[in-house]
Amino acid sequence: MEDNELLNIRREKISDLKAAGIDLYPNDIKPQNTTAEIIAEFGNADSEALAKLTNRFSIAGRLMFVRNFGKAAFVKIQDYKGQIQGYIAKNVLSTDDYFVFKKLDIGDIVYISGKLFRTKTDELTIEAEKLILLSKSIRPLPEKWHGLTDIETRYRQRYLDLIANPKVKEIFYRRSRIIQLIRQFMDKHDFLEVETPMMQPRAGGAVARPFKTHHNALDIDLYLRIAPELYLKRLVTGGLERVYEINRSFRNEGIDSFHNPEFTMMEFYWGYADYEDLMTYTEELFAFMAKDIFEGLKFTYQGTEIDLTPPWKRLSVKDALLQMAGMEPDDLTDPARAIAFARKAGCDVKENDPLGKIHMAIFDELVEKKLIQPTFVTDYPVAVSPLSRRSNTDPELVDRFELYISGREIANAFSELNDPADQKERFLQQLHEREAGDDEAHEMDEDYIRTLEYAMPPTAGEGIGIDRLVMLFTDSASIRDVILFPLLRTRQE
Repeated sequence: MEDNELLNIRREKISDLKAAGIDLYPNDIKPQNTTAEIIAEFGNADSEALAKLTNRFSIAGRLMFVRNFGKAAFVKIQDYKGQIQGYIAKNVLSTDDYFVFKKLDIGDIVYISGKLFRTKTDELTIEAEKLILLSKSIRPLPEKWHGLTDIETRYRQRYLDLIANPKVKEIFYRRSRIIQLIRQFMDKHDFLEVETPMMQPRAGGAVARPFKTHHNALDIDLYLRIAPELYLKRLVTGGLERVYEINRSFRNEGIDSFHNPEFTMMEFYWGYADYEDLMTYTEELFAFMAKDIFEGLKFTYQGTEIDLTPPWKRLSVKDALLQMAGMEPDDLTDPARAIAFARKAGCDVKENDPLGKIHMAIFDELVEKKLIQPTFVTDYPVAVSPLSRRSNTDPELVDRFELYISGREIANAFSELNDPADQKERFLQQLHEREAGDDEAHEMDEDYIRTLEYAMPPTAGEGIGIDRLVMLFTDSASIRDVILFPLLRTRQE
């Protein structure tokens, strides 16, 4: 049937219900049970035990299925915890309630109450003694609602996805659990949860392209934050030596399976620690979550077993390029050879790019996807790390790592640069790169330099991509599967 025909049929039913004085949207009905509660307590009870019960049970939810036998019917009702079967009999319901039942459609929100029993097929069922329509569904669910697979519909109309696909709901319950576990772990280690501005006078804390907006009352341009880093480090300077924030960041960049312009990060900063401490801490955090979720340190992601058992592999950027990208030692040190190698690999590099930036372009193209088991990639070039402390052994490198699992970056961490003179030099170098056309280069932030001049203690900081972490722990192939409302191109209705 065409959609407009189905809509007309439903509108006729609505007219009939209104004519009979039925309130289509009552707001005073309170179910006393959930499907999960009933199943947990009585799922194993036999017919004899159920027959001895004197209490009545009530649930409310969406009507998902009707099998009609004339004067009786079996229905499936779905609430936020699951589904349970209901039995509708004309000789049990009142005349008014049975009239309402005959006007119901798949998708309506209903309330039923009654006693529990088991059918001949041994299914736990509520025999409806009372039935109330709570919200009439005017639009029918999609034709294939019971297995909604159309990606466009699933992401644009997430509510239909949640109705039709129970596994989607499970992903977001697990997402919530992961964030709860992170908070438990951070709180246990005496970190203070804070909130910092999402609208900032300059985009800082990462190398990325920002979203720009304008505040009318103050008549100033502002940026949606690309990272909370610089504000969190201001707090460390102020004496809050262990802080973390779980919240949104925004980057005006491409959209693919691993990137969404609006995403969730956890960033934390730890006074009197260094990036080596963060490696151990990260292993402990991930193990803490995995033991709760998987009851162990091994799980399968996209068909491959991932083993989180510490210690995790540690690999420098240069060793990764030599061992996994096929570079020779001279390719690493000779800019001309490095550029030639990068271009042969398909990297978009410029003649005047710093050597470290060329190295990372090659790494991103040839190495990243090969890092399947948990790996800390260390010793990043200073050219791509404007906020990281220089290495004591090589001034062209910084004390930084990125964590890779299943071929993608999950976390980024470093010993923080707290030398204001060095930080100012780095910002100036970033300004030169902006002037040369790199609109992702870091802006100068004089107030942050002033902050460092008041002395920030030795500090280590880390950012963990929550969406990618949830992808990993829910076996999800796309970041859109773990964000309730991912950004999509506007569609003309």
